[in-house]
Amino acid sequence: MPEQGKRRVLLDLAVSLDGFIEGKNGEIDWCIMEPEMKFEEFLDGIGTILYGRKSYDLWGRYVPEEGASAEETDFWEQINSKEKIVFSRTKDGDDAVYIRDDIPGAVAQLKAQTGKDLWLYGGAELITTFINEGLVDEFRLSVHPVVLGEGKPLFTDVRERLDLKLADTRTFPSGVVQLIYHRN
Repeated sequence: MPEQGKRRVLLDLAVSLDGFIEGKNGEIDWCIMEPEMKFEEFLDGIGTILYGRKSYDLWGRYVPEEGASAEETDFWEQINSKEKIVFSRTKDGDDAVYIRDDIPGAVAQLKAQTGKDLWLYGGAELITTFINEGLVDEFRLSVHPVVLGEGKPLFTDVRERLDLKLADTRTFPSGVVQLIYHRN
């Protein structure tokens, strides 16, 4: 459990059995969401979502198409209600907070604030930066029962070995296995 008042950075991702977070064409249609995962409970503990520019452009303002199920609409409303921070060297905007440099300093300030945890949404480059800077407090990887063969790998260019401690595992009817690790 986190210390009282201390925000954590949580990396929560779906990953294929062979370690990819997207298929070769960026597809994520293999990701399974099922009620037993209780993702809304995870979102209840999140106050801020951290995005790289590309991920924010794709998903940061996503709104389901007209006619989407109430469940999908509620899910995206909950995500869109969160504070959003975008890490980008090239873009600014008024629809989110943009951070251009000193990622460790910016994250230290965010973690020092009172509030709910920070969800490191992605993308892959930002995840690598956070890992290399020692900024991820909890890894929540949901391994899906699919082998993609190729795509965007979860981990690339990690500079140093990172030893983790298994905190929890959860299995779901679909065959998804969630692994939750904390930094040692």
